[in-house]
Amino acid sequence: MIVRDAGDTVVAGGGTKMAIRDAAVKLFGAKGFEQTSLREVADAVGITKASLYYHYASKLDLLLAIVDPIVDHMRSVIEDIDAVPHDEEGVRAVLRTYLRGMIRHRDAGALCVRDTVAIINVMADRYPDMLDSTRVLREWLAGPGADDVAKLRASAALEVLGVALLSTELVPGVEDSVVERTLLDAATCVLTGCHTA
Repeated sequence: MIVRDAGDTVVAGGGTKMAIRDAAVKLFGAKGFEQTSLREVADAVGITKASLYYHYASKLDLLLAIVDPIVDHMRSVIEDIDAVPHDEEGVRAVLRTYLRGMIRHRDAGALCVRDTVAIINVMADRYPDMLDSTRVLREWLAGPGADDVAKLRASAALEVLGVALLSTELVPGVEDSVVERTLLDAATCVLTGCHTA
């Protein structure tokens, strides 16, 4: 009989499926996707491996459950982007929407950074349009008839917003409102070239 220390388990507050996902995010982020076994995930939740398979057919399915919401958010940002006016207010609204999704999904941030290759391999097969979504957003942010500088600024602004995925590791305990305000201001500044000669 295995005796589990309460500190090693994940509380199933949102149900077993969510507890499995949360445990996987924590373990994949700490140990890596390839290095974490489904047995470890099941043990962290306090269920059998067979019970885990009831909810997720494979480790890949579990990874997709973590990544899918991020991809869905990115797609939703560009869905009707052409209807948004490309002015200061519109650009800031698009940046804010994108950033709020990054903040909402930052629990997977360490995983995304640590196991970029595994995630890209999964996403390349499942989401061939993923890079296209990012390109559409970058081009919209750069603006109509954008020159090379505007294109670089748009790319850099999105990178700034991506810091939200790591914000809990970079600044533990930071409030969402501080992350949003700081990164939105920084990305807007990068995009517009504020304070440059």
